Amino acid sequence: MKEANTDISQAQFSVGELVTHRLFHYRGVIIDVDASFQLTDEWYDIVAQSQPPRDLPWYHVLVHEAQHTTYVAQRNLESDPSNEAITHPLLSGYFTRLEAGRYINEAKIN
Repeated sequence: MKEANTDISQAQFSVGELVTHRLFHYRGVIIDVDASFQLTDEWYDIVAQSQPPRDLPWYHVLVHEAQHTTYVAQRNLESDPSNEAITHPLLSGYFTRLEAGRYINEAKIN
């Protein structure tokens, strides 16, 4: 069995970045990055119909104008050039403001 990639330096996107899903065309913002697929084989078999690589980065995304988050393979995302704010009920729990098309969290960490 191939060992999972743990090198996050392969990530094309970072927390706070606006993205668009290549297949489903929804917009969102990255809230977390996994260096490789971290969910179950069952989830992958049911949800990841295009079978994206498990050993490349996957992203947790707040979906614009939705109530849910999603988990997306890197190859299914592209940068969102609109620089427009997203609407999501959890947004303020992650970020304090949008600046130049990127969400920022200015909250102090203990």
